[in-house]
Amino acid sequence: MTDTANPEAPTTLRVARLPSGVELAHDVAGQGHPLVFIHGVMGDWRSWDPQWPAFSARYRCARYSRRYNHPNRNTMASPDHSALQEAEDLLGLLDHLGWERAILVGSSYGSFVALALALQHPQRCAALALSEPPMMKYAQRSAAGREAEARFRAEVIEPANDAFRRGDDEAGARIMTGGINGQGMATLTPEAMQRRLQNIGAMKTLALSSDEFPWLPPERLAALPMPVLLMAGERTPPIHAEIFRNVCATMPQAERALINGAGHGTSRDNPAAFNAHVLDFLDRHDQPFARPHSTARA
Repeated sequence: MTDTANPEAPTTLRVARLPSGVELAHDVAGQGHPLVFIHGVMGDWRSWDPQWPAFSARYRCARYSRRYNHPNRNTMASPDHSALQEAEDLLGLLDHLGWERAILVGSSYGSFVALALALQHPQRCAALALSEPPMMKYAQRSAAGREAEARFRAEVIEPANDAFRRGDDEAGARIMTGGINGQGMATLTPEAMQRRLQNIGAMKTLALSSDEFPWLPPERLAALPMPVLLMAGERTPPIHAEIFRNVCATMPQAERALINGAGHGTSRDNPAAFNAHVLDFLDRHDQPFARPHSTARA
């Protein structure tokens, strides 16, 4: 694996080229136990700006842009892209950094990716601190969830997909942003829209995937051996609230935290509360991290 510069990326970033050919732009800072931030579908490495100073002061932190997010230049290899492929990318990044085990902190689809990796390679995950993994199939595990999913598909997923198919990326971004945040058709500032359009490839890749929300077996989630914190926003939309409720019921071993004043984007909406919950959780579970690890390539 090589670490090269991307001429289109900010100068603080490096690009890891994985054996699969996937390139991942990433940033590393701090000292201590390894910790990786994993952003949601419409974000990128910059999504963790509100967390970076607090966590890099205590941990050896990495934040990266997932496969199809800005400023990466990967092209879609198949129509069945999902959290399962993204988990293999994350594993490749850990190998590239030389990190045997890492704490994973995820938001939205990034939390989904972290859970997929934890199921595939639990020995690589020291702890999980995850906000609202959007595992859509878990909505089907309750009547309220099924109703919320049907409404979300009719009002958000299908209209956004139609917009993407006809080439209207801006409309698709507005529909998806508003739906995820519970706002209807989102009104975005020019800067916010620019960021959405920079990450439109990731959004479209999942929206048009043959299975963007793969099934993670509940019995395996319940058996995960590492400490787990599951977080949700106090004001999150019904679809996320129902999925979160059903995932929590599946994982009785997990701690839970409600982020006051936040919607689906907990780490962005109330970063102070998000940071405090995660850091407290990690402080109370510091023993699993006290194992040798290598930072030779970090």
